[in-house]
Amino acid sequence: MPRSLHVRLDDASAAALEIVRAGGLTNSEAVRTALREAAARRRERSALREEVRLVAADESDRKEMRIIREQLAKLAPAASD
Repeated sequence: MPRSLHVRLDDASAAALEIVRAGGLTNSEAVRTALREAAARRRERSALREEVRLVAADESDRKEMRIIREQLAKLAPAASD
């Protein structure tokens, strides 16, 4: 069932709506598009945070990263004064 929503836009939000509408969308289409895009970004960030948490908790992975950092440090040119 469709749901109706009434909002008051401040100047920044009104300007953002105009940017989203620039492709010829109606207000409703633009708001739906913006909400879907914002939700997708939040899901992606949440998934990334979870992946980072899992990697950080994996001791063997952390050990491998330390080894790689040490190897790369040995390959780096000496700092000059």
